[in-house]
Amino acid sequence: MGDSQCISNAVRTDLKEKYIRVRKLLDEESKNDPETEPYKSKYAAMEILKNMKNLLLNSVDNAKQQENEVTSLLAVVYLNQGIVAIETEELKPGQDFLMNCIDTLNKTEIRSDTVLPMISALNQLGILWSKRDQAAKAKEYLEKAEKVYKDYKNSKDSSAPVSMSSLFGLGDPSEPPPAEILEKLHTLTLYYLAQIYGSLDDLIKSAVYCHMTLKRQLEMNDFDSIDWALNAATLSQFFMEKGGYTQARHHLAAATYILRKYEDTLKEMSSKTPEDDNEREILDSKWETFKHRSADIARCWAKYGILMMMASKERLIESTETGEDKPSSNIAGIKTDPKSDISQDVLDNLKFDSIENDVQQIANNVTDKYLLDFNDAKEVFLNVQKWLDGAKCFYTLEDQASDYIQIIQDMSQVYKYLTFFEEDEDRQAKMHKRRIDLLETLVKELNVKYYQSDCRQIWIELGETYSEILDIKLDRLKAIDERPTPHMLSKINNLTQSAIDNFNKFLDSVKESGKEKFSEDLVRPVLCTYFHLGRLYNKFIIPDKQVQLENVKKSLDAYTYLVNYCEKDPKAAELMVVELNICKDFIKLLPVKINKLQHELSNS
Repeated sequence: MGDSQCISNAVRTDLKEKYIRVRKLLDEESKNDPETEPYKSKYAAMEILKNMKNLLLNSVDNAKQQENEVTSLLAVVYLNQGIVAIETEELKPGQDFLMNCIDTLNKTEIRSDTVLPMISALNQLGILWSKRDQAAKAKEYLEKAEKVYKDYKNSKDSSAPVSMSSLFGLGDPSEPPPAEILEKLHTLTLYYLAQIYGSLDDLIKSAVYCHMTLKRQLEMNDFDSIDWALNAATLSQFFMEKGGYTQARHHLAAATYILRKYEDTLKEMSSKTPEDDNEREILDSKWETFKHRSADIARCWAKYGILMMMASKERLIESTETGEDKPSSNIAGIKTDPKSDISQDVLDNLKFDSIENDVQQIANNVTDKYLLDFNDAKEVFLNVQKWLDGAKCFYTLEDQASDYIQIIQDMSQVYKYLTFFEEDEDRQAKMHKRRIDLLETLVKELNVKYYQSDCRQIWIELGETYSEILDIKLDRLKAIDERPTPHMLSKINNLTQSAIDNFNKFLDSVKESGKEKFSEDLVRPVLCTYFHLGRLYNKFIIPDKQVQLENVKKSLDAYTYLVNYCEKDPKAAELMVVELNICKDFIKLLPVKINKLQHELSNS
């Protein structure tokens, strides 16, 4: 602070009293303002701040010198005016006051008495421009705030910052130490930057800044456990979808660790039975929130396992197609974005150092490498099953049907991926049967009227799953030389009929509207269903020629429907390129088969 004594003691005392009154109005009295005058205290504070500003400007004029404490005091007044104006919905004046704060401080180097108002004003401007959907402008101010913090911390003579209230001669014991305020302000800067980079589509940089925010909150021990765990788990979703399984696993393990610590706290609180009903209610509510969020994080873990199995399946298929002899289990991980200035080294080291050992113990329960065989896949499968069972403890069909439906569908998916790694056909069929049991039990419980979209998804999946088992049985039949037994034929026909029944349930629900043209989200599912039906009607093994003829005609009808729809709708044709070509071939071949059967029937 400058040595010049340009503020008289009388003015200094006056400023102190006014600042005490401003803080009382803003921090206490504004909470009790009547609904008819919601900003009464804030308007009163604004009048006092205006008065303080005039007092300070007069002091500057009298002293003819800016390099003194007037600069920092004036900046704090402008900052407060800006915040109050924004809170009273006067955004343009608020912006002007904040710019006055920055312009005042720009006339001098950043010092211990000016660093807090400077970063505060820059953060506020970042938020203001963000609310106006001007992300690039918001980024400009927030990056300046980040730079001011770094420059201040790196300067050789950076002493501890001075709190804004102490500039006015106030010692506020309830206020955190100014060094802590500085760190909190910087954490906020990083948090806002994470949002801004996200809205500017620099998603990797956004994720890195989210991580930095979470890491600082941990190190400063300034976080809400539930929020922190949820944010870490949400960030893991981004990483796993980008192929960053190591980062995703670390963030999920950190979320689990923080939740376990929080559970210990709740247990301790529960062991001391709360005195009154209100305290008990609060504790019950905390337990309910804990169970809810634990279920959410279990579902994130399950998603991790499912994506890992899916990626490993794709990797093995790719290595077979390219003739790779021994595929590596190493996952390439997140690729840097050429448009972003985030380096590979930064991406590879996104860790929470302060809790790393505890986190690693949790992370080690599941791999972050590609799965190469059934044993690898089974380990992940068992973990996913455990996580989904845990999630079902909170998400029940009675209370949260939509979430429960998704959990059952996830269970079906993880069985589906496991069958890829299983070589024994009988065990493959049993896994598909387990999927059928899960989905049929579920769909029977659902009211089609309220859960139409979910039922449609389930019918399609059931149709596909019955078809999967049917293919296994037909392959088995081809492989044996003996004549098929009546039981085997009955099994094949029953599987075919079950697949057809489920596909038809889906089509019936779609046709209820009576529209000739389907909505964009339904075109491919509907046409794929016709494609499946065309194929399935040819799978029946029935000696009766008349029934055979009817089935071939139904098959032809299904293929013809798909071709005709695509001819009328070029967009649909683009969606169905492979299937459309196959259907066109069958439309040429099946009439020959129909003629042959009709000829055989007329001659019999």
